[in-house]
Formats: sequence, C-alpha cells, structure tokens
Amino acid sequence: MSLHFELVTPERLVRSEDVHMVVVPGTEGDFGVLEGHAPLMSTVRDGTLEIYKSGATTPETIRIEGGFAEVNARGLTVLAEKAE
Repeated sequence: MSLHFELVTPERLVRSEDVHMVVVPGTEGDFGVLEGHAPLMSTVRDGTLEIYKSGATTPETIRIEGGFAEVNARGLTVLAEKAE
C-alpha cells in the first residue's frame, strides 16, 4: 500500500512520489497520513514534514514554512510557502 505525496511551493514542485506515510505539522497538531485516509484540509505551521518510505524505519525530513495540506482520493498534497 502506498500514498501519493506531493510537496509544492510557489516556485516549483519539490516532491512527487509514492510513500508509506507522511507526518504533517498542522496548526492544531501533527497528523499522520496513510493511504485511504479520510478527506481533510488543514493549515500547516512552520515545522518538519516526516516522510516514511516503505520499509524505512527512519523518516526523511523536509523543513517547511506555512501553507495548507489536503488529503483526497488521489493522496496528500502539501502547498507550502517555503520548503528546504
């Protein structure tokens, strides 16, 4: 099972790939998204995205600043103001 994940900034598409899980720093607290997650929209605070690939025990991290996250039938899209 895999989740399609995209990270987008105003300048470019930073990441587009299938992953196992992503932990997003939402303004109301961190939340994890797996394949089949219920539809959701959330604002995102400055923080770190944790990207878990299949079989990996340690996440890859990407620092982001502000934005929105949307989960729908196609997967998770994070629209960040900045990503490092």
